Amino acid sequence: MVDITDKIVNERILKRTVDRFREKGIILPTLKQQKDPSSIPGKILKQLKNTGLWDVHPLNLFRISWKNEPREFGGLFGGVNYIEIPKQISGVDARIIMLAGKWFPTGAHKVGAAYGSLVPRIISGIFDPTVHKAVWPSTGNFCRGGAFDSSVMGCKGVAILPEEMSIERFEWLEEIGAEIIKTPGSESNVKEIYDKVWEIRRTKPEYFIFNHFEDFSNSVWYYEVTGKALAEVYNSEKGPSSTLAAFVASVGSGGTIAAGDYLKTISPQTKIVASEALQCPTLLMNGFGSHRIEGIGDKHVPWILNVRNIDLVTATSDEDCMRLFRLFNEEQGHRYLRSQHTDEETISILHLLGISGIANLLSAIKTAKYYEMTSDDIILTVATDSASLYRSRLKDLSRDRGKYNEIQAARDHERCLMGVSVDFMKELTYHERKALHNLKYFTWVEQQQKEEDDLNRLWYDREIWPRLMGQADQWDELINEFNDRTGLAKNA
Repeated sequence: MVDITDKIVNERILKRTVDRFREKGIILPTLKQQKDPSSIPGKILKQLKNTGLWDVHPLNLFRISWKNEPREFGGLFGGVNYIEIPKQISGVDARIIMLAGKWFPTGAHKVGAAYGSLVPRIISGIFDPTVHKAVWPSTGNFCRGGAFDSSVMGCKGVAILPEEMSIERFEWLEEIGAEIIKTPGSESNVKEIYDKVWEIRRTKPEYFIFNHFEDFSNSVWYYEVTGKALAEVYNSEKGPSSTLAAFVASVGSGGTIAAGDYLKTISPQTKIVASEALQCPTLLMNGFGSHRIEGIGDKHVPWILNVRNIDLVTATSDEDCMRLFRLFNEEQGHRYLRSQHTDEETISILHLLGISGIANLLSAIKTAKYYEMTSDDIILTVATDSASLYRSRLKDLSRDRGKYNEIQAARDHERCLMGVSVDFMKELTYHERKALHNLKYFTWVEQQQKEEDDLNRLWYDREIWPRLMGQADQWDELINEFNDRTGLAKNA
């Protein structure tokens, strides 16, 4: 069941991989270096000054970090990239702080989840880049991150994603030479992706599947890298009476929300809030449907989601997200916000929220209102990507609804932001958590051939989640050994 390895599985494959990486000059960063770039060798830092943030270049594996300098070319590292949403936008006293995913290669932090999935198979001789094609099934940024990582490592990336995702995703995948497989439907059509994966497993043995909905290494990367980045931000922002009140994340693959599991180890009272689309409220009411909040996945409970740790489920409307996306990014929306005395600094950061980031913001506001939080309470969440990945959606909205104006901006501000309510929320009891866990059976045992005993272990074995999440040091040991074998690290 534990699909992450801490040992060498196939020495013959590993030797071929070492030779390939030596030939291409690829050095693998440790998770320690992704958490703390100050430990990156000086020669690598010097070379990064001549490398663009999105360049498909092995050096950019070292930029899989929350601490990139926020610039498109030649930046190095600083503190964690984050923004605070002021009360004039949120309407609540609680402090809402969001990590900003824009400053990762590909413009989204899912490139880190893909690294977490790929690297353990590289360093243990499971994945052979000289033979395998790396297949990344996803509803959005994970397949982009996977295509980037595999291309950097010298192997073919294959992206499987719904055909109705934003045009920017497909254009970028084509630019880097990824193979693209389109499946029917939109954001919430995850089963159609799984069906394609099974077809590939049966017919194309050279295709290696990285399914982040079932891959615990996805969670490990977020637990170790994102969880500690969030803690660092909290420690830098907290005051004498501050409380780490909540961590909010869309359910998605179940990876990002694992950062909350880490936060609970240092602050047990922290609420973990799972955010969904109201149009497809799977956790909230076993619901189904389609929605427009790209990148969060639906209609099942991910295998790697630790529902034991979820305290609250909240659903936000995709209509509210799309309206606020216009308010935050259209000039007429900015003009209206200025008329409401929103300062220029605040307006200048709104583009850092993509559509799912807006959903997380709305869920954070709902959480603050539900628990009647004060200015002593800090809510942490993430903006997976930025508006730059969804410009075509603004054009679609203008085409379908007409040009944006200040009257519409006023309506959207009042209804979708200031009017956020505490409806469509559920605080989970023990048995409600167990009921959500039991839903995994129908996807993962009946459809995806997992073992029922493994499903029960995920609920009843109290040690399994800490053990699964606690593998970063073992990975780093194998990464260092791998780099020693290529002989490249000693010259860096």
